[in-house]
Amino acid sequence: MNISELKAFAGLDPDIRAALLAQIRDLWTHGSTAIEGNTLTLGEIKFVIEEGLTVSGKPLKDHQEVMGHARAIELIYRWLDTGFTQDQLFDLHRAVQSEVILDIFKPFGAWKREPNGTYAVTADGRQTFIEYAAPRDVSALMTLWLAELNCLSQGNLSEADAIAAYAHLHLGFVHIHPFWDGNGRMARLLSNVPMLRSGHLPVVIAVQSRKRYIDTLADYPLAAGQLSPPGGVWPRRSLEGPFITFCEESYSGTRALINQARLQQAKRAQ
Repeated sequence: MNISELKAFAGLDPDIRAALLAQIRDLWTHGSTAIEGNTLTLGEIKFVIEEGLTVSGKPLKDHQEVMGHARAIELIYRWLDTGFTQDQLFDLHRAVQSEVILDIFKPFGAWKREPNGTYAVTADGRQTFIEYAAPRDVSALMTLWLAELNCLSQGNLSEADAIAAYAHLHLGFVHIHPFWDGNGRMARLLSNVPMLRSGHLPVVIAVQSRKRYIDTLADYPLAAGQLSPPGGVWPRRSLEGPFITFCEESYSGTRALINQARLQQAKRAQ
């Protein structure tokens, strides 16, 4: 499908549609990279992407992350006409992981080779460790995840169902944590494919919601436990509700941009 065919663009003049698409690109890139610690502001991201220049005093790594994420968005748009494959995920990872690190245990465009996990604090204040899927299990689990991605990306999902699909895929991806780095950005990119294929603009997680986002994400693997192929990627579907609610609320940022574009179009008709 052509990205200009999304439902959100219906009735918009080409220049307003192009501006909305650029706004979404910048907001998506800002939210996803800022959550990971990128220091570029939304305005600086617009400048870097559109002008191809750097911002004085900001780290080169931050510029590389922003340009890599913008390239990854273009890849997602380009692949909307096809089913997603493992090789495409690897290409996307290479785009996202723009910083060059020469380490055989930190591969670009390949599954992780070492165990990974994260430290978390439970709602009752207990310190604990979340163990992601073991490297030996990643290939089998990601085969299941990709099949689900392609199944949910057939199109014609309502906005609410597409957001639920986004949350479902996002939870599964970060629970596996298939790469040594870049998993959050990859999840926030790929989980939007059902949204886009159904004609909706993407869910964007705002950096202002970072604490709630991280806490809600952590609650799921803490309750579900470490994944393994026999149990599948989503062993506890009943636990997805809080993250679905969070994603529904996060979609307000995208809706605001769509409404702004429609108001601008309406002014032209007066």
